[in-house]
Amino acid sequence: MLVYRGDYRIEVVFDDGKRGVVDFSAYAERGGVFARFRDMAFFSDLHINEELGVLAWGDDLDIAPETLYTEATGQPLPEWMTEDNPSARQTLEPTS
Repeated sequence: MLVYRGDYRIEVVFDDGKRGVVDFSAYAERGGVFARFRDMAFFSDLHINEELGVLAWGDDLDIAPETLYTEATGQPLPEWMTEDNPSARQTLEPTS
């Protein structure tokens, strides 16, 4: 699940129940593909790509769930999500 909290803040809830708020303002400052985040209309038009389980903008910009997980929870990835287990991956819950 995700909730847009205004500015560059997005609250995310993962399928293991962990949650947190990620501030994407540093992404907008990076430039490159993330320069599009400077347009708040674009940034606030986010969704969960249900097929991939990723936070996405349009059809061509997304953030890996593993990155979101560590930023939102402040915790390292669970062992089952590490490189030792490449078939496992964290996903966002679909928005109901």
